Amino acid sequence: MRKYREVMRVYLKAQLAWRADVVFNMLFTVSKVLFAWLLWGMIFRERDTVADFTFHGMLSYYIVSSFLARLEMSGGISGEISARIRNGTLSNYIVLPVSLEGYFAAMEAGVVLFYLVFDLFAAAVWVFVFRIQFVFTHSVSIFGCGLLMAAMGLFFMVQLNFLLGIMTLKYEEISTFLMIKDNLAALVTGSIIPLALFPEALVRVMRLLPFYYVTYLPSMLFTGRCEEEAVRGLVILAGWCVFTQGAVMAVWRKYRIKYDGAGI
Repeated sequence: MRKYREVMRVYLKAQLAWRADVVFNMLFTVSKVLFAWLLWGMIFRERDTVADFTFHGMLSYYIVSSFLARLEMSGGISGEISARIRNGTLSNYIVLPVSLEGYFAAMEAGVVLFYLVFDLFAAAVWVFVFRIQFVFTHSVSIFGCGLLMAAMGLFFMVQLNFLLGIMTLKYEEISTFLMIKDNLAALVTGSIIPLALFPEALVRVMRLLPFYYVTYLPSMLFTGRCEEEAVRGLVILAGWCVFTQGAVMAVWRKYRIKYDGAGI
């Protein structure tokens, strides 16, 4: 564990070299909230509630979901692994005395911890700027479930992006897989539109997918909604994590012999 803590610490410190990224990340955290404020402000002029959301409840959801979405930065893992497999430099990671997947998980943890404070600060500032009556759960157990689910969701995305990255050992080009993943995640995580606005039959299908539990359900739990799904969501997401880990181990065990440390 000490080795992984060191990797996490190194990447946490490395973020200090990219101060402009911190500023833009905070601005991007706010952009979706600003869009929601303008859009839903017009919609709520005509009505008091939409799908049981009040205006301030809707903005609270967008603030929390934007905060969680900005913390999910594992997309670069698949690109990094794919590029290094193709140019023959993955050996730089393989020779390290740590698990390859564990290294990237620790790297992601270091980056997330660094941006956590700044994103939280940005969210708090915009609650004040927009004068939002922030809606938040009063249940300690639901808050704990939301925290655990958000952490598991981040870990699942690391697993998924690592899996897609090592698929380069077989397919050489994984851009199609990444495109499918990005588009599916953008829809099912509820980062664009709350899934509560979708037909219930479609939402039931989405509940079977892990992306539902990465951003959308934790955001709903934190804002005091969908509390009855908390435990079931943790069980389903844990099942996806176990399944994905099995897939990672199977793919790595089968195709790592194809890697010869030479660029293609």
